[in-house]
Amino acid sequence: MSGYNPQAAQHPVFARRTALQAGAVGLLGLGMNHLDALHAATRVEGKYAPVEPTAKACIYIFLSGGLAQQDSFDLKPQAPAEIRGDFQPIATQTPGIEICEHLPLLAQRSNDWSVVRSLTHPTNGHTLGHYFMLTGRSVANPGFVGDRKPRPGDWPSIASIVGDAIPPRNDNLPPAVVLPERLVHWSGGVIPGAYGGQMGRRRDPFFIEASPYGDPMWRGAYPEYTFPNQSKKPPGSPDARTYQAPNLKLPQGLSPKRMDRRLDLLASIDDQRRAMERSAEGRSYDLHRQSAISLLSNHKVQQAFDVTRADDKIQERYGRNSFGWSLLMAYRLVSAGVNLVQVNLGNNETWDTHGDAFPRLKNKLFPPTDRALCALMDDLKNSGQFDSTLIVMGSEFGRTPKISHLTDTFYGPGRDHWGAVQSVFFAGGGIRGGTVIGSSDKQAGYPAADPQTPDNMAATIYHALGIPKTAAWYDDTGRPHHIYTGVPIDGLLG
Repeated sequence: MSGYNPQAAQHPVFARRTALQAGAVGLLGLGMNHLDALHAATRVEGKYAPVEPTAKACIYIFLSGGLAQQDSFDLKPQAPAEIRGDFQPIATQTPGIEICEHLPLLAQRSNDWSVVRSLTHPTNGHTLGHYFMLTGRSVANPGFVGDRKPRPGDWPSIASIVGDAIPPRNDNLPPAVVLPERLVHWSGGVIPGAYGGQMGRRRDPFFIEASPYGDPMWRGAYPEYTFPNQSKKPPGSPDARTYQAPNLKLPQGLSPKRMDRRLDLLASIDDQRRAMERSAEGRSYDLHRQSAISLLSNHKVQQAFDVTRADDKIQERYGRNSFGWSLLMAYRLVSAGVNLVQVNLGNNETWDTHGDAFPRLKNKLFPPTDRALCALMDDLKNSGQFDSTLIVMGSEFGRTPKISHLTDTFYGPGRDHWGAVQSVFFAGGGIRGGTVIGSSDKQAGYPAADPQTPDNMAATIYHALGIPKTAAWYDDTGRPHHIYTGVPIDGLLG
């Protein structure tokens, strides 16, 4: 399928003026605080890949801040104390594979997952590290500024590429979703890399903004596992964030039948407004409106969002916190037919453990992650979707081999930014479980064998989803660009 070109099918559309006259978002009962989340990608046809996919969907879990490889999936118990840290390795279900003692549930399920211990890229900076790992590229585009502002010249995100390249499994849903929030730096700048970039804003993934940004000096899986950014200089007020599912209820008195009649009326009025639909603004507005109508008309979609009121037993398994609710929502969305869900576990660079690293990982970060990730894997297995759903979990970089001490702001030691090596987790979707790919050196500082790149990670996702190696994405001027900039990680897919 060399040179295959996105061909957008036509959605039913509603003219901008008609929508405004009918009350627009108010007619549909959408909360204004979620209006910005309506960034549905257009439907794409004619893209069924000539290769057999091993996965129908992908859940990409992103740990913003940087997971310490030597404190999670690549412990070095024989290293000097200033490198090995406080944690001990434990045996997993798979002989020969050991991980951190504070990930016991994952240890019990090691035959179902694999880890790449040798992913590397050339930056120690948060912004560029996010950019590399969210776009699946190891080199920034010419003109990249890196000032925490997404730009039209950026590379498109993995989510945008998958959303464009894979036919939708559910016409009522956008093909790619990011939840529960946009990644925002503590300074207020928006982290680039998660957007359509050169593909245009119409290829932005659909953002479900269920988690308010809040005070950036609070981090973690609130409300159960929240903690201050700087332990010696905590915020003066408590973390007041509340996890809120998007408001997707019909207005009182507006039944589905009445909504259908209103939509029929709008459609007839639209016949007199065709000229308006030729404008780019009108088409963009109609696309958002159609997304809202589709979401409202699908009970399963509404149920997928309503995670904070899920059955008590379900919430107990996932955890009643932002990590648990987010992975539960991801499970429900892929079950409903979304092709790719990116889950940001922790805004404000929650995993940026410069200080008090060991108590924070032990008590605040690993417990909700271990619990929610394993509940997600269990539900996918019990529903028969595990083998067709790829799970990937990584960060913008790893952490320094040597422990650091920032005594002005933290009581205990931590680790700093380190792009030279990190561990990336893979499960489901054709992944060969109980496997370790690559290795780091004795200090977990650099790849020692089989180095991999963000390009290879992205290629593994694309290959698992059946995107052919000759596939292209097209920028706003119609120029083709290769989707693959690396090769799938050898030995990872069965």
